[in-house]
Amino acid sequence: MVRVGMKPIDALKAGTSVAAQLLGIFEKTGSLEAGKWADIVVVPGNPLDDIHATEKVMFVMKEGTVFKNVKR
Repeated sequence: MVRVGMKPIDALKAGTSVAAQLLGIFEKTGSLEAGKWADIVVVPGNPLDDIHATEKVMFVMKEGTVFKNVKR
């Protein structure tokens, strides 16, 4: 999306809060708020400065459980 002109913040929102709203699950996920699932993707650096940071996932937290990126 960024490659065709979308701002990084808007691309990130499209895949998180906007997607959760469209799927009808925003009350559970899509943003970091108390009471929501702990779904987090950790990347090195700030994807707003360099969207390519999203290609280097360090770990994912899904409902509070951490899944580390294991290289094979």
